[in-house]
Amino acid sequence: MLKDYPEHIEQLQKALNSVKDRRIKSTPPFEAAVWLLEDYLSSFKSEARVELDAAEASGNPQAIERAKEKEQLMSFARSGNIGLANLSELRAYFDRNRRGA
Repeated sequence: MLKDYPEHIEQLQKALNSVKDRRIKSTPPFEAAVWLLEDYLSSFKSEARVELDAAEASGNPQAIERAKEKEQLMSFARSGNIGLANLSELRAYFDRNRRGA
């Protein structure tokens, strides 16, 4: 979904790695990872909205269209019904690593 935004993917990867590397482990890792994903994706969505507002203010039709597409993509990525709907692979990863597999 975010293949055209490698910098966003890199930020998400760093966030997920931080769950694995954290010193205080009071929150279960899967839940901590989901919260981080939600936070980062919400931030991406907000940034896309700011870009859309700027594009609309510029009046540039191509910039407006690109910004609308990005804002919609980031909304989909953050959605609990689309982007965050199936986190079974993420859960399986944390389950495997919790058991030391």
